[in-house]
Amino acid sequence: MDRININNLEVFGNHGVFPEERALGQKFIISATLYADLHTACMTDDLNDSIDYSGICKKIRSFVEENTFSLIEAVAGRLAWKLLTEEPLLRRVWVEVKKPWAAIGVQLDTVSVEVDREWHCAYIALGSNIGNKKAHLDSAVGEISNAEGCRLKCVSEYIETEPYGFTEQDAFLNGCLVIETLLDPHELLRLLNGIEDRNGRVRDIRWGPRTLDLDIIYYDDIIMSDETLRIPHAEAHKREFVLQPLSGVAPYKMHPVFKKTTLELLNELRSNPR
Repeated sequence: MDRININNLEVFGNHGVFPEERALGQKFIISATLYADLHTACMTDDLNDSIDYSGICKKIRSFVEENTFSLIEAVAGRLAWKLLTEEPLLRRVWVEVKKPWAAIGVQLDTVSVEVDREWHCAYIALGSNIGNKKAHLDSAVGEISNAEGCRLKCVSEYIETEPYGFTEQDAFLNGCLVIETLLDPHELLRLLNGIEDRNGRVRDIRWGPRTLDLDIIYYDDIIMSDETLRIPHAEAHKREFVLQPLSGVAPYKMHPVFKKTTLELLNELRSNPR
């Protein structure tokens, strides 16, 4: 990916653990690498097709001057978030915050913190079989799309499906959506669990009735598993009610474990139903 580099921008700010640092202020040195697709700008020679690094420098200066944090970790992380959410072309950003006069009782050149943040692509399955099912799914889509650090890319059509596992319950309405997010997988999971809870989700029967069910199917191409989260979703390749709506929005998304597309997994499942 193409890059724009901003090196050693000097800014005065009121950041530090000690009250004196926040009251008196001091110099900070900010560097940033902006990652974006600059192909169009290279061809058109038009600033509208690129990222205005002059404007970025002014935005960095304003952010550092107008906010107060105890930690330069917070300065770097919040600044990266701000740039990513406010600059449409920006896909990834590396930020370094240097503190030349760190109050630590020993002589040194600088202390610095570096953060590297980027937009990630997540695929989320939706389901409901209690009450106004469509309203529950629409509510979830709205909350996710309006959540800080999330951008809605597309939503599948909703389909009605028979219950899975525990069959003595009403039919489900299912769908999938694709988002871009700055949240890490566990932050995203907490967001989804909160939305489920606000929609009255009760977890008392496995595969039982629920007002709303939200599952992370894929997050970029990562493969991870711990006590709270597994990505890709462990059962997605076995579930037509996931694969069918997912095929409408991401037919050629490759499963990072099985190395097969959504359509290939769906066709295999229909040929050999489990």
